[in-house]
Amino acid sequence: MITISNEELRQNIKYLELLSTSYPNITSAVEEVVNLKAILNLPKGTEHFLTDIHGEAEAFNHVMQNASGAIRRKVYEELGSTVSIEDLEELTTLIYYPKEKLELIKKKKDERLLDNWYELTIYRLVRVTRAASSKYTRSKVRKTLPKDFAYIMEELLQEDEHRFNKKEYYTQIIKSLVEYERADLFIIQISQVIKNLTIDHLHIIGDIYDRGPAPHEVMDTLMSQKNLDIQWGNHDILWMGAAAGSQVCVANAVRIALRYANNDVIEEGYGINLLPLATFASKVYKDDECAKFMPKESVQKPFDIDEKLLAKMHKAISIIQFKLEEDVIRKNPSYEMKKRKILNTIDLKDCSIEIEGVRYKLNDSSFPTIDPKNPIKLTNEEKNVIEAITNNFIHSEKLTRHIRFLYAKGSMYCTYNNNLLFHACILLNEDGSFKKKKINGEYYKGKALMDKYDQMAREAYFSKDSSKTSPDFLWFLWCNEDSTLFGKDKMTTFERYFIDDKATHKETLSPYYKLMGKDDGTLAVQILEEFGLDSKDSHIINGHTPVKLSKGESPIKAGGRQLVIDGGFSKAYQKTTGIAGYTLTYNSYGLTLISHNPFESVEKVLKEGFDIKSTKQVIETVTERKRVGDTDTGKTIMDKIYNLEMLISSYKKGIIKQKD
Repeated sequence: MITISNEELRQNIKYLELLSTSYPNITSAVEEVVNLKAILNLPKGTEHFLTDIHGEAEAFNHVMQNASGAIRRKVYEELGSTVSIEDLEELTTLIYYPKEKLELIKKKKDERLLDNWYELTIYRLVRVTRAASSKYTRSKVRKTLPKDFAYIMEELLQEDEHRFNKKEYYTQIIKSLVEYERADLFIIQISQVIKNLTIDHLHIIGDIYDRGPAPHEVMDTLMSQKNLDIQWGNHDILWMGAAAGSQVCVANAVRIALRYANNDVIEEGYGINLLPLATFASKVYKDDECAKFMPKESVQKPFDIDEKLLAKMHKAISIIQFKLEEDVIRKNPSYEMKKRKILNTIDLKDCSIEIEGVRYKLNDSSFPTIDPKNPIKLTNEEKNVIEAITNNFIHSEKLTRHIRFLYAKGSMYCTYNNNLLFHACILLNEDGSFKKKKINGEYYKGKALMDKYDQMAREAYFSKDSSKTSPDFLWFLWCNEDSTLFGKDKMTTFERYFIDDKATHKETLSPYYKLMGKDDGTLAVQILEEFGLDSKDSHIINGHTPVKLSKGESPIKAGGRQLVIDGGFSKAYQKTTGIAGYTLTYNSYGLTLISHNPFESVEKVLKEGFDIKSTKQVIETVTERKRVGDTDTGKTIMDKIYNLEMLISSYKKGIIKQKD
């Protein structure tokens, strides 16, 4: 025990008196110190890092259910030498989807054999749970157990079924669960315990929303996780802006949903009525084929409404978006986006537009809502449409819950266990120095800029003071050159729709990407130190830009200091990446990157035992196994130990009186 001076004890007397209410005497304080010091020597829990999920709920949910392949490995390690392959496959699928698998099994099994199957399965699940819980304290495992079966599970996990005096006791617990028809519920709940113990902490490095069919279901899954953090992506910030009431963010979110025929996300997922847009589009664009606005070719699904109507809605909201964007640029000169004010240069007679001093031919001549004298002015009907939809975004109860969760668990960046996590980039100059950004008369750069953006993003949603940050600032973070969530010089949405010359479609990446791509680790160390991290064994972990594995690109950059883990969860990118997503794991032995093949369906998992095929690549191993004491949690525990030792000293010296 360390020596603590009387002066230091008296300086902390108020805190120590408060602490004494929880630990009223030396015995209780010493008991807690002994427990905490023991915890410091346990292996660190496994962290899972995923990014750019983009609404692919089914594939993401399966990765959560199989813990990126860890549960399968755990089952095979524990039972592989004594159980048939067929039974191992059945057990792993049961852990992934217990409710659904139980229904199938009960239909197939002979009722006379079902009780025996239940007893054997529960026994095997307990063994897997015991293996999964082996690196945790009893206290932590106890907190993971469900209330319904906490006592029973704890007994089964702590007792050895082979111990002579307890064998019948252990067996009778399992038999009773089956006899009193509680086996199904027990299997469902212990399967969840296995999954909770296998993923100790989850990191989502941005872009939950857009492109895929069910980001709202991804959010529901995330809200069920106990330990997680989220680093906002630019697609997330867009929906945060829409929920805050930014019309320009609403228009962008709706446009992207229609582009991928994901109107169900908006209408059924969040209860937002798009009928005003459908009515308006079918009237104003009734004679327009809107061929350029048909849903993406990669989208293969039946449409609830005529895809031609989807195309008309898509074009209608796009024109509204472009008008709103230029109005926001006009109102906010500090955004420095004058070069994106292009609608004012449109010439409807010769069907052309000027972009950065060059005039281009448009591939579309139908612009019935654009006034040549004031191209960015919304028509009255367009105003009514965007106001109605925005009002629905603001008042969607489910969207509000999801966005508030993003604010509660999310941030622009996160430092955790000596790693730096952010979605896209750090603002850099071409020479690798931190780029300064002037905001309200003050300059910010590096970490200070990220902190300022974080603060402003929160103000944009929560502040009711009109003098504070406008919700439209979230649109700035979505697509501005100086946004650390975007990382490009511009967003060329208009050009991609209306100009065939692909030179105009180019979006140049910010210096961060070019410099980090060539970095030997020097720049990465500079960035890590800017965020207060010891660069010796720390890493930068990003998403945002898909790794083109099929073209030989590596996710490991900057001499191993940077890990880019966007492997293409989004189906739209899987041809580019050659895989269907990455999971990065960090356990007590080091870092492992797991690449996933495309997921087919839950039905195939249940009926055929099909699982995502994943490939492990060990990135970095540690010479000495990481313990809890080496983690951020360990630092918190050590602080608590120090405070308890101060309390013990106060008791021994009579500065604070012990209680019975």
